[in-house]
Amino acid sequence: MVVEILRQMLITVFWLSLPLLAVGFIAGIVVSLLQIVTSMQDPAFGTVPRLGAFLAATLLFLPWLLSKMMAYTTSILGDLGRYAR
Repeated sequence: MVVEILRQMLITVFWLSLPLLAVGFIAGIVVSLLQIVTSMQDPAFGTVPRLGAFLAATLLFLPWLLSKMMAYTTSILGDLGRYAR
């Protein structure tokens, strides 16, 4: 039973982190390409757009993330009696 709970937890964490990691990856590729094309190697030029993309993705996916987390929490707490045995 513990293995099933851990497996369910890891799958949930994977699906919750996937959209934000994908947006961060795509933003990193785009910013890196822009830095290569413009030959601008300023660290702020690379960091600020990535953080902006990550913030926008967080705000965009927040309702979906919250619903997934609430569904997982409800499923864990709903079976609490079964785990107590």
